[in-house]
Amino acid sequence: MDFLCYHRDRPGSLPLREELLEEHWSYMDQYAKEMIARGPTFADDGETPTGSVHILSLPDPAAARAFAFDEPNQRAGVYRDVLLRRWRNVLGRTMWDFPGGSRGEDRYLVLGLGEGRAADLAVPPCRDELIAYGPLLSDDGEAWLGTAALVRAPDPATARAVLSADRYADIEVHHWEFGGRRS
Repeated sequence: MDFLCYHRDRPGSLPLREELLEEHWSYMDQYAKEMIARGPTFADDGETPTGSVHILSLPDPAAARAFAFDEPNQRAGVYRDVLLRRWRNVLGRTMWDFPGGSRGEDRYLVLGLGEGRAADLAVPPCRDELIAYGPLLSDDGEAWLGTAALVRAPDPATARAVLSADRYADIEVHHWEFGGRRS
Protein backbone atom coordinates (compact mmCIF):
# COMPACT_ATOMS: atom_id res chain seq x y z
CA MET A 1 0.00 0.00 0.00
CA ASP A 2 1.21 3.49 -0.81
CA PHE A 3 0.76 6.46 1.51
CA LEU A 4 1.31 10.20 1.29
CA CYS A 5 2.49 11.85 4.48
CA TYR A 6 2.73 15.65 4.60
CA HIS A 7 4.04 17.14 7.84
CA ARG A 8 3.40 20.90 8.00
CA ASP A 9 5.86 22.99 10.00
CA ARG A 10 4.80 24.89 13.09
CA PRO A 11 5.60 28.63 12.78
CA GLY A 12 8.94 29.47 14.37
CA SER A 13 10.19 25.86 14.39
CA LEU A 14 13.10 26.33 11.96
CA PRO A 15 15.86 26.30 14.65
CA LEU A 16 14.50 23.01 16.05
CA ARG A 17 14.16 21.58 12.52
CA GLU A 18 17.81 22.43 11.81
CA GLU A 19 18.92 20.95 15.14
CA LEU A 20 17.17 17.65 14.32
CA LEU A 21 18.30 17.39 10.68
CA GLU A 22 20.64 14.43 11.13
CA GLU A 23 18.13 12.61 13.34
CA HIS A 24 15.44 13.18 10.67
CA TRP A 25 17.67 11.86 7.88
CA SER A 26 18.75 8.84 9.94
CA TYR A 27 15.09 8.02 10.55
CA MET A 28 14.32 8.36 6.83
CA ASP A 29 17.33 6.18 5.93
CA GLN A 30 15.44 3.29 7.56
CA TYR A 31 12.71 3.74 4.93
CA ALA A 32 14.91 4.24 1.85
CA LYS A 33 13.61 1.12 0.08
CA GLU A 34 9.99 2.10 0.71
CA MET A 35 10.29 5.68 -0.58
CA ILE A 36 8.47 6.73 -3.75
CA ALA A 37 9.15 10.45 -3.25
CA ARG A 38 10.32 12.78 -0.53
CA GLY A 39 11.34 16.35 0.05
CA PRO A 40 10.72 19.64 1.80
CA THR A 41 8.17 22.29 0.91
CA PHE A 42 8.99 25.99 1.08
CA ALA A 43 7.32 29.36 1.50
CA ASP A 44 7.03 31.65 -1.51
CA ASP A 45 10.58 32.91 -0.86
CA GLY A 46 11.80 29.44 -1.89
CA GLU A 47 14.04 29.22 1.18
CA THR A 48 11.93 29.00 4.35
CA PRO A 49 10.83 25.39 5.00
CA THR A 50 7.10 24.91 5.52
CA GLY A 51 6.81 21.13 5.62
CA SER A 52 8.06 17.72 4.60
CA VAL A 53 6.49 15.32 2.07
CA HIS A 54 7.04 11.55 2.07
CA ILE A 55 5.31 9.13 -0.26
CA LEU A 56 6.12 5.53 0.53
CA SER A 57 4.96 1.94 0.36
CA LEU A 58 4.11 0.39 3.71
CA PRO A 59 2.24 -2.78 4.70
CA ASP A 60 -0.86 -1.14 6.20
CA PRO A 61 -2.37 2.03 7.72
CA ALA A 62 -0.96 1.20 11.17
CA ALA A 63 2.58 1.14 9.75
CA ALA A 64 1.91 4.45 8.01
CA ARG A 65 0.71 6.05 11.25
CA ALA A 66 3.80 4.75 13.06
CA PHE A 67 6.01 6.22 10.32
CA ALA A 68 4.27 9.60 10.52
CA PHE A 69 4.08 9.97 14.28
CA ASP A 70 7.43 8.41 15.28
CA GLU A 71 9.33 10.78 12.97
CA PRO A 72 11.81 12.80 15.11
CA ASN A 73 10.58 16.24 14.03
CA GLN A 74 6.99 15.21 14.77
CA ARG A 75 7.90 13.93 18.23
CA ALA A 76 9.88 17.11 19.01
CA GLY A 77 7.14 19.54 17.92
CA VAL A 78 8.55 20.88 14.64
CA TYR A 79 5.30 20.08 12.86
CA ARG A 80 1.88 21.61 13.55
CA ASP A 81 -0.11 18.87 11.80
CA VAL A 82 0.10 15.80 9.61
CA LEU A 83 -1.86 14.88 6.49
CA LEU A 84 -1.68 11.10 6.11
CA ARG A 85 -3.63 9.37 3.35
CA ARG A 86 -3.53 6.23 1.26
CA TRP A 87 -2.29 7.15 -2.19
CA ARG A 88 -2.30 5.35 -5.52
CA ASN A 89 0.87 5.62 -7.63
CA VAL A 90 -0.79 6.23 -11.01
CA LEU A 91 2.58 6.75 -12.73
CA GLY A 92 4.05 3.55 -11.27
CA ARG A 93 7.46 5.06 -10.61
CA THR A 94 9.54 6.85 -7.98
CA MET A 95 10.83 10.41 -8.11
CA TRP A 96 14.26 8.99 -8.95
CA ASP A 97 12.75 7.59 -12.16
CA PHE A 98 11.47 11.03 -13.24
CA PRO A 99 12.94 11.67 -16.70
CA GLY A 100 13.41 15.38 -15.88
CA GLY A 101 15.96 14.62 -13.16
CA SER A 102 16.26 16.19 -9.74
CA ARG A 103 17.42 19.65 -10.86
CA GLY A 104 16.01 22.29 -13.12
CA GLU A 105 12.75 24.21 -13.22
CA ASP A 106 10.56 24.82 -10.20
CA ARG A 107 8.79 21.87 -8.63
CA TYR A 108 5.56 21.91 -6.64
CA LEU A 109 3.42 19.79 -4.37
CA VAL A 110 -0.20 20.17 -5.48
CA LEU A 111 -2.87 18.90 -3.06
CA GLY A 112 -6.49 18.87 -4.13
CA LEU A 113 -8.74 18.09 -1.18
CA GLY A 114 -12.22 16.93 -2.03
CA GLU A 115 -15.08 14.57 -1.36
CA GLY A 116 -17.80 12.86 -3.30
CA ARG A 117 -17.33 11.68 -6.86
CA ALA A 118 -13.68 11.05 -7.72
CA ALA A 119 -11.89 13.48 -10.04
CA ASP A 120 -8.62 13.50 -11.95
CA LEU A 121 -8.07 9.73 -11.80
CA ALA A 122 -6.49 9.61 -15.27
CA VAL A 123 -3.00 10.93 -15.88
CA PRO A 124 -3.24 14.51 -17.18
CA PRO A 125 -1.81 15.45 -20.59
CA CYS A 126 1.28 17.02 -18.98
CA ARG A 127 2.61 13.56 -18.04
CA ASP A 128 6.23 14.51 -18.82
CA GLU A 129 6.07 17.18 -16.12
CA LEU A 130 4.69 14.87 -13.42
CA ILE A 131 7.11 13.53 -10.84
CA ALA A 132 4.41 11.71 -8.84
CA TYR A 133 0.64 11.65 -9.28
CA GLY A 134 -2.33 9.87 -7.76
CA PRO A 135 -5.54 9.95 -5.77
CA LEU A 136 -5.70 10.37 -2.01
CA LEU A 137 -7.85 7.62 -0.51
CA SER A 138 -9.41 6.51 2.76
CA ASP A 139 -7.53 3.90 4.83
CA ASP A 140 -9.50 1.08 3.19
CA GLY A 141 -8.73 2.46 -0.28
CA GLU A 142 -12.43 2.79 -1.16
CA ALA A 143 -13.27 6.48 -0.74
CA TRP A 144 -11.63 9.19 -2.87
CA LEU A 145 -10.51 12.13 -0.71
CA GLY A 146 -8.53 14.16 -3.23
CA THR A 147 -5.50 14.09 -5.48
CA ALA A 148 -1.81 14.75 -4.87
CA ALA A 149 0.85 15.55 -7.45
CA LEU A 150 4.50 16.49 -7.51
CA VAL A 151 4.98 18.47 -10.68
CA ARG A 152 7.62 20.46 -12.54
CA ALA A 153 6.12 23.75 -13.69
CA PRO A 154 7.24 27.30 -14.47
CA ASP A 155 4.96 28.81 -11.80
CA PRO A 156 2.35 27.92 -9.15
CA ALA A 157 -0.61 28.67 -11.43
CA THR A 158 0.63 26.19 -14.03
CA ALA A 159 1.19 23.60 -11.30
CA ARG A 160 -2.34 24.17 -9.94
CA ALA A 161 -3.80 23.62 -13.43
CA VAL A 162 -2.82 19.92 -13.20
CA LEU A 163 -6.07 19.47 -11.22
CA SER A 164 -9.65 20.32 -12.19
CA ALA A 165 -10.28 23.44 -10.10
CA ASP A 166 -14.05 22.99 -9.82
CA ARG A 167 -13.83 19.48 -8.33
CA TYR A 168 -12.04 20.31 -5.07
CA ALA A 169 -12.96 22.10 -1.85
CA ASP A 170 -9.41 23.48 -1.85
CA ILE A 171 -6.25 23.17 -3.91
CA GLU A 172 -2.95 23.91 -2.19
CA VAL A 173 0.26 24.57 -4.11
CA HIS A 174 3.59 24.43 -2.27
CA HIS A 175 7.11 24.95 -3.58
CA TRP A 176 8.83 21.55 -3.30
CA GLU A 177 12.23 20.07 -4.01
CA PHE A 178 13.70 16.58 -4.23
CA GLY A 179 14.65 15.47 -0.75
CA GLY A 180 17.26 13.29 0.84
CA ARG A 181 20.75 13.68 2.16
CA ARG A 182 22.85 16.30 0.45
CA SER A 183 26.06 14.88 -0.99
